[in-house]
Amino acid sequence: MLDRCVLIDIDRVEDSALPVRPRISTVTLAELGLGIAVAGTPQLLALRTERLPAIEHSFDALPFCTASARRFTSMSKLVVALGRSPQPRKMDLMIAAIASANDLPLFTRNADDFKGLEPLLTVVPV
Repeated sequence: MLDRCVLIDIDRVEDSALPVRPRISTVTLAELGLGIAVAGTPQLLALRTERLPAIEHSFDALPFCTASARRFTSMSKLVVALGRSPQPRKMDLMIAAIASANDLPLFTRNADDFKGLEPLLTVVPV
């Protein structure tokens, strides 16, 4: 599964560094929608508005289902055990939980954001 940071830079990522059949999550689509809502310039707003439907049509988005919700709880416990708060990481943890619940590795440019989740998640730095 592709993290949002990989998805927005996908044109700059070598094909060999990506999975054969890349997937994204519905949470990633929500993050991209949030990016539209907070776009600071008309140019950025236009770019993001055009890009989102193209992404929606190019990738299968996996939902945040019951299994993902359970995995999210387990991952949140791991984060707390490391002395960190899961609150500011909610969306990242939801994406990680969806990947994990679907037995998919998470391809990300921010591998450090997912440290400590290794018992439940395979992280692939890109």
